[in-house]
Amino acid sequence: MAAPCDLDAIRCARGWPRLVASFRCAFRGLAEAWRCQQNLRIHVGVAAAVGALAALLRLGPLQWAILALTYSLVLAAELVNSALEALIDLVSPGYHPLARQAKDVAAGAVLVTALGAVVVGLLIFGPPLWARATALGKRN
Repeated sequence: MAAPCDLDAIRCARGWPRLVASFRCAFRGLAEAWRCQQNLRIHVGVAAAVGALAALLRLGPLQWAILALTYSLVLAAELVNSALEALIDLVSPGYHPLARQAKDVAAGAVLVTALGAVVVGLLIFGPPLWARATALGKRN
């Protein structure tokens, strides 16, 4: 397990040292989430597939920006969900109905962002994929 971030050093530091320490903790958090959270790895895989399809379809900069923002939101929601789950496990190690409710609601937030990403994907990828499909149908 990695050493914890020295929060006192971060709070007391000024300028670049504080910024560097903050980024170090953020990257440590990303690495920990990648290592422990299967759903994060799934979301990153889907985002990579979306990026590959966007490149294949030669989408424009605006569509790329929308896709990047959409998947950033999904990944951020997953990270917040993971942080909330860890915090809930810390403060409520045993079963408690409110702990379960908090975890379920946080997971629901991830689901909402993921479903929203699917809608965005359909709106962005639907027209060019439909055009390709109909063009192939006319050739046959």
